[in-house]
Amino acid sequence: MLAKRMLTASVAAVALVLTASLADAQTTLKVQTSTKSGGFSFKYMKDKWAPRLAAMTGGDLKIEFLPIKSVVDRKETPEAVGAGVLGGDLTSIAYFSGRNPAFAILGDMIAGYDSPSQIQTFCRHGGGAKVLQELWDKTLPGMIHVVGCGPVSKEALVSKVPIKSVDDLKGLKIRSPSGLAATVFKEAGAAPANIPFSDVFTSLEKGVVDAADASAYVNNDKNGFHQIAKYPLYPGIHSMAVHQFTVNKAIWDKLTPDQKTALETWYYAAYDDLRRVLDLQDKQLVSRDKKEGKIKVINWPQAERDKFRKIAMKAWESTAEKSPEARKALDAHYAFMRQIGLIN
Repeated sequence: MLAKRMLTASVAAVALVLTASLADAQTTLKVQTSTKSGGFSFKYMKDKWAPRLAAMTGGDLKIEFLPIKSVVDRKETPEAVGAGVLGGDLTSIAYFSGRNPAFAILGDMIAGYDSPSQIQTFCRHGGGAKVLQELWDKTLPGMIHVVGCGPVSKEALVSKVPIKSVDDLKGLKIRSPSGLAATVFKEAGAAPANIPFSDVFTSLEKGVVDAADASAYVNNDKNGFHQIAKYPLYPGIHSMAVHQFTVNKAIWDKLTPDQKTALETWYYAAYDDLRRVLDLQDKQLVSRDKKEGKIKVINWPQAERDKFRKIAMKAWESTAEKSPEARKALDAHYAFMRQIGLIN
């Protein structure tokens, strides 16, 4: 009887140890994003891809998405990740441009690439994520690990007047964020104005601006911009915001090699899927608008896109001169762009 009780106690003790070990092995990453909780991207990642990370890792790795500003301001996520307040962030790199102009170059190469897939390839295989990691190592040493980076869509450009070529940008009053985007439009002869996104509709309606650097086609449609600006450029000619997926360095270091591989694979698969879904939404709306004929969708020929890229290079160069890290980031882009034939 005593032996039986001892055996039962031993089994219970082993079970307790195994349970504790399992609990230690399980990691839930609380990740703040740069999207609102009601946004399509937030819901899609939460509903479709959060469960898949748990499935891919046998429940050892889980992820909880948090909307923009839910824990800290969007510009403070790196410190929150480094301190362990957040497990990670999935947010726009361009938010951190004020820390170093290299973040502007890595966050949105205005007019640089023709498609989001090209930048995603740059991040994953062309050295983009590596350069971003080096930049964070210099900015917040030993605090952040970059899992990956990439965009999910290319912004369309809403306009009240036809913009069929680079020459049509001359003298155009355009809403644009300050920074690299505004510099590129200035180089092309436009007159950019830094107007809050919430005022875009009114500014177009009242003629304060002729066009607006706003968002993807589907978002511009939902915001009613096409009711006023009936000459949208699609596919867009300028902006593709690149997001970073970072995690706390201490958490990353504790993951097994298999878990690290699973997390990186999961991220790029999720963002590739999200990119394709959003692209399909844009194309469905463009097809509808072309068929109805109320909106004149303009698609620049490749020659004009190439011409605009050459103009934008002047703005990239002026930004790269501001820090050694910015120079290195731009050179990484150049090397990849030459490899895929975007520049000579």
